[in-house]
Amino acid sequence: MTEQCVLIIDDEPDIRELLEITLLRMGLDTLTAGNVEEALEQIKEHEPDMCLTDMKLPDGSGIDIVRHLQKEYPQIPVAVITAFGSMDTAVEALKAGAYDFVSKPVDLPKLRELIQTALKLARNEQSPVKPSEEESEGDDRILGKSAAMQKLKGTIAKLARSQAPVYIHGESGSGKELVANEIHELSPRHKGPFIPVNCGAIPENLVESEFFGHKKGSFTGAVSDKQGLFQAADKGTLFLDEVADLPLTMQVKLLRAIQERAIKPVGGTEEVAIDVRILSATHKSLEHEVASGNFRQDLYYRLNVIKLKVPPLRDRSDDIQLLADFFLTKIAERWQMPPIKLAQNARNALQTYTFPGNVRELENVLERACTLCEDNVVNAEDLQLPQNLTLPTTTMQQPDNIVMEKSTEQAVTTHVTANFDDGQAAHVPENWTPNTRSGDERGMILEALDQTRWNRTKAAALLGMSFRQLRYRIQKYELDNA
Repeated sequence: MTEQCVLIIDDEPDIRELLEITLLRMGLDTLTAGNVEEALEQIKEHEPDMCLTDMKLPDGSGIDIVRHLQKEYPQIPVAVITAFGSMDTAVEALKAGAYDFVSKPVDLPKLRELIQTALKLARNEQSPVKPSEEESEGDDRILGKSAAMQKLKGTIAKLARSQAPVYIHGESGSGKELVANEIHELSPRHKGPFIPVNCGAIPENLVESEFFGHKKGSFTGAVSDKQGLFQAADKGTLFLDEVADLPLTMQVKLLRAIQERAIKPVGGTEEVAIDVRILSATHKSLEHEVASGNFRQDLYYRLNVIKLKVPPLRDRSDDIQLLADFFLTKIAERWQMPPIKLAQNARNALQTYTFPGNVRELENVLERACTLCEDNVVNAEDLQLPQNLTLPTTTMQQPDNIVMEKSTEQAVTTHVTANFDDGQAAHVPENWTPNTRSGDERGMILEALDQTRWNRTKAAALLGMSFRQLRYRIQKYELDNA
C-alpha cells in the first residue's frame, strides 16, 4: 500500500462504512475489523499507520487495542470513539496511551483533522527529518546530562506524541514552563501557538473574560470584542501555570470547556469550538488542595490524566556546572560584557548548596555575583549563598521569610539573618532595633539609612554588611530615588 492506511475497528457495519467512506475521500487506504481478535490479526499482518477504534467491542474494549499497540507497536497512534458524555472512558483511554478521542455522534470535520494530525505524527515517527538537529535543539531548550534529566527528556518525548492533558508537578523554579514548552515543541502541534498563563495573576473578576473572551458591551469597559486565551491557543497548546490558584467558580467553567471542547465568550450566545491541548502545573499538591476543598475533584481528574514530576535541582546536582556556565554566558551577552569565569572555589560552593529555589535561584545567584565580582571572575564570596536553609515541602511552598515566634529581639535578629540574601548573617547591634517587622528587606535598609542620615558607610556597618553589599541593594530596590 502506497497511501497511508487506517484500521477502523467497530462492531456496527454502518458505522464502519461511514468511517471508511470518510477516510477514502481523504485519499487514505482503510482496513476494517469488527472485534478485538480481528483487529489484532489486521495489526499483525498489515501494521497500519493509525487505528481508530470504538470503545465497546463484542470480545473486549478499545482499551485492549490501545494497550496492545502501546506494548507491541508504540509507533502506531490510536484514537478511540466514545459514547456521548463518556469522559471517564475517554480519560481512561488517554491514560492507557491513546492519541486522542472523539465522541458520538462523530463530528466528521473534527475527525478528519484528528486523523490528519495523527498520521503526520506517524510519518515523523517512521522517517524523522534531521533527527540530530531536532535532538540538539531539544538539548538547547532543556539543559541537563544527569540521569534524572535524561529520564525526564525521554518521558517528554513520549508525552509529546499524545493529545492527553498533562499535569506537571514540581517545586518553584524547577522549570515547569520550560517542560511544558518542550512538550509542545516536540508535538504535532508545534506549528501552533504555545500560550502560557499564570492563573494566580489574573484578577478574579476578569478571569472568565481572559480565558473565554468577551463581546462588545458585555460589561462596563468592554468597548470591543476580545479573543480569549482558549481561542488564542487554538490548534496549539494552553499552559495553565499555578492552576491551583484558579477560583472555584472558574474551575467549573474550565471543566466544561475541556469536556465539551467549546467555549462561550462573556456576553455571547453561541459556543465556539476549540482545538487546544491543555497542560497544567503548580508548585502545590493538587491532591492536598482537593482534600482541602480548594480544588474540584472532577477538574483534577481531567487535568491529571498524566502526571509528570520535574526533579528539583538538588536531585540533579550533576547539572549545576553545566547550568552555571550557560547562565554566565547568557548574562555576559545580555550585559555586553567580556566572558565571565567561575573560580573553582565558586564551583565547589555551588555544588554543595541545596538550592531550595532551584534553577531560578541559581540564575539569580549568578546574576548578583556578576554584579559584585572583580575582573569578570566569580569567586565563592561573590555568590553570597545563604546558610542553613529549610528545603521546600512537597505539599506547600514555604514562605521566603520565616520569623520565629520568640522574643521580639530574637525575631528581628532571625529575620535579618534570613533575609539579607547574600548569605552572610547580618549582625544587628543590640542598641538598634528596626521598626519594620514584616520581613521587608527594603524597609530595613531604608530605616538604617534614615537612622544614619544616609551615611552609607555607617548604615552598612549598622546592618552588618559591606559597603559594596549595601550599594548593590540600594540599586536593586531603587532607593536612590526614595
